[in-house]
Amino acid sequence: MVLLCSLNSWSQQADSIHISLKNKSKKSIRVPEIKANIESYKPMFGTFGYSGVYNSYSSVTKSVTVAPAKDKLLTVVKIYPNPVEDQLNIILAIGKDGTQTTIKIIDLLGNEVVTLSNERLNAGEQTKSFNIPSRLNAGIYFLRVTAGSESQVKRISVL
Repeated sequence: MVLLCSLNSWSQQADSIHISLKNKSKKSIRVPEIKANIESYKPMFGTFGYSGVYNSYSSVTKSVTVAPAKDKLLTVVKIYPNPVEDQLNIILAIGKDGTQTTIKIIDLLGNEVVTLSNERLNAGEQTKSFNIPSRLNAGIYFLRVTAGSESQVKRISVL
């Protein structure tokens, strides 16, 4: 009796798979089209006699207008040494006589830490030297130079 029960559990059941030989209709796959006026990528090689030298991104040239330096009221030329330990030197160019110029050190959160200078400067290129206060911790700061309505921000590292 035990033998008959075990044989029934091992017997195979009929497959329930149905095979159909009908041809199914193929779905047409549409490739999306991009409709825009975008010029294709055309690199320019070897215009100076070097083969394989990459000179330009495309044959389309864009004209970039740069305001002349004489129209600028403030140009920060150089800040050195960077990283700074005890003395900071700034070379800046002022475009107009008697321009109110402010030089401040700002932390990463935008808080004003130290005002190094707040004075009227004459036109021309000038070099200013400032001692870094000992209360300034080591780290990364920004130097904001403001002349009239223009300002420039440069990153400095304090050791």
